[in-house]
Amino acid sequence: MREPKPTGGPRGRVEHSPLPDFCRLPALFALFVVGALTVTVMWLARDNQRDWPAYSVSMLFVTWLALVIAVTLCKLRTLLQRLPGRTPYAGVWLLIVLIVSAASAVARWLDGSLQMNLISSSMRVFVRDNVLIAALLGAAMLRYFYVLAQWQARLAAVTRAQVEALQARIRPHFLFNSMNTVAALIRVDPAAAERTVEDLSELFRAALGQHDTGDGTLGEELALVERYLAIEQLRLGARLHVRRELDDLPAGFPLPRLLLQPLVENAVRHGIQPLREGGEVILRGQREGDGVRIEIINPLPTTPPERGNGHGLDSVRQRIVYRYGPLAKVQAGPQGDHFVVLLQLPGTSA
Repeated sequence: MREPKPTGGPRGRVEHSPLPDFCRLPALFALFVVGALTVTVMWLARDNQRDWPAYSVSMLFVTWLALVIAVTLCKLRTLLQRLPGRTPYAGVWLLIVLIVSAASAVARWLDGSLQMNLISSSMRVFVRDNVLIAALLGAAMLRYFYVLAQWQARLAAVTRAQVEALQARIRPHFLFNSMNTVAALIRVDPAAAERTVEDLSELFRAALGQHDTGDGTLGEELALVERYLAIEQLRLGARLHVRRELDDLPAGFPLPRLLLQPLVENAVRHGIQPLREGGEVILRGQREGDGVRIEIINPLPTTPPERGNGHGLDSVRQRIVYRYGPLAKVQAGPQGDHFVVLLQLPGTSA
């Protein structure tokens, strides 16, 4: 499911719609499945001999009815969403009941006029039974959609909070180190000091000035990583080596903002900084079908670093699962004398 577009909330906040999108396949599929299961269960529950032609006609009627309901709700969704509170769901329920009532009356009239004798009950009984079934099933299905929407809203709020926490975390961590590096370079190498200030400015602009928590691109995130590494390279000098194997990555691949930079920061902080002789950080990436595979590798120090090398990985996992679904994979752990973080992100065209 794609993230909803931002509305007029403060700071570009994403407001989740209180109604499902009946124009999209999941809601339409749910209507068809609920209708088909209802007809099948009622047909199997009959005591007398099962009538296959009646079952086929009933399935055709329910399919047509589900299509009419879906199209009607799709066209009226914008108007229904203007209702306050939870009344949009009441409006949808009322429309379902009215459509089923009218369609049942038309079907019973056609059956009698054409003398097909597919419906044995009277007009009143046929319409009443169908309306009761639609009212109960419609209420249950709308309750499910409401709970699902609330869960998605909470998950999105958690994701926004995690992004804001990542943005706040970047402020104190290496600000003082970067400022000390700039101060030391001003007299020795003014050009390097200027480049460091520019890199620091771009890094903080991306981290602190970006209130949009939507997707960026892989190219933008890699550029942010390069800014960070340039600052750390000046601070750590020959202790920091970076090997890049990223030529095959698609720069336009959608990627949540501030996803890779904290992982690279962990690699430097926990893998290079504790080692007196330093080490090598490896950034490796390649295409995998419509998706990408990214690895961030750093050496393991002889003594375990404080709080572990996987700081922030839980947040990354949750953000990736929320964005890409269950097909995405995040693995992190020691492999020999290295610590490897692996991201496998599927394509987002679906």
